[in-house]
Amino acid sequence: MDDSLGAGYARTWAREHVIAGLGERTVEQALAEGWDAKAVWREVWRVLELPARER
Repeated sequence: MDDSLGAGYARTWAREHVIAGLGERTVEQALAEGWDAKAVWREVWRVLELPARER
């Protein structure tokens, strides 16, 4: 996320942006609840519409 959003904004986004694919959780909440980091990244990638090479 740092590469895509910048280090400062990535942390804010992870803390504040609720993602439906994470069960209406933020990235921080999902990771704190034990979600697999790869599954979280896949949802972030989808929401941000990042290029395939960043998958």
